[in-house]
Amino acid sequence: MRCVSPQGQTSLYPDDLPLVFLTRNDAKLMPGFLAHYRALGVTRFICVDDASTDGTREFLLDQPDVDLWASALRYKEARRGRLWREALFALYGDDRWYVNVDSDEFLIFDDCENRTLWSIIHALEELKITRLPAPMLDMYPVDLAAADINQLKTHAPWEVADHFDSLGYTLATTKRAITVKGGARHREFDSDLELIKYPLIFWDEHCRFGPSIHQPLPYQRNFSSVLGALLHFKFFADYQKVITDAVADGQYFDGSAAYAKMTDALAGTGALQLVSASSVKFEGSGQLLRLGFITPVPKGTPAKAPRG
Repeated sequence: MRCVSPQGQTSLYPDDLPLVFLTRNDAKLMPGFLAHYRALGVTRFICVDDASTDGTREFLLDQPDVDLWASALRYKEARRGRLWREALFALYGDDRWYVNVDSDEFLIFDDCENRTLWSIIHALEELKITRLPAPMLDMYPVDLAAADINQLKTHAPWEVADHFDSLGYTLATTKRAITVKGGARHREFDSDLELIKYPLIFWDEHCRFGPSIHQPLPYQRNFSSVLGALLHFKFFADYQKVITDAVADGQYFDGSAAYAKMTDALAGTGALQLVSASSVKFEGSGQLLRLGFITPVPKGTPAKAPRG
């Protein structure tokens, strides 16, 4: 990998909060993604761009708080990005907290509209917990055809793809991690995808991703309160192109089988309809708290960390 940003690789200070993410052809989400995490206290974005062709790379090269990396490997060759993430953690330094997401994942937690991620970090440190499990909630609009991606220039993604499944999930634990299944893709396409991720992680010399991003090592660190959830954005008016490109690219899990199932559904119906009786409109972190998708941040933790 090589850093292609004009400023090169930047150094992190002790009070920096870095975010590592992977992206491919997500230009439509980039302004909202950066704005969301900047508001949550992220000070440095560290990105691997997987051969984007839609202007994502050019946009990120213009962002002074983004270190953009390119790789000769594609996502699948990099063990679905795990090699990239481990390499970046090694380059930027162990023994610190990282936000660890993809470009279509937006972390939500208790009162995140008014507090930063430092409140979560302080709470986890007080509890001697070193990573945050969070389920992914597939977001979708009532009318896919009306969810014009140009709306993302002036609206947050959850104002465009504004619904999610409130029911129909299963939660269990294995010897390695918490496991969550369900959501709209399971309901409509019978996709047995793992929904749990660890978007906030303290990375030290003992950490690695092993067989799956959903089960980082050491495994014993994977069991803690679900203080956050990831809003996951795949479905806008351009969904047919996104699905077709993903199948053709073949970089995702199991040869992009989940996207192939969507293609089969499209062949049968001509269009997707994701709304069901379990669909609810997203109303903010308080709603996720009431529905039980997240748990409260322990009281007494500061909303922000001092800078400087």
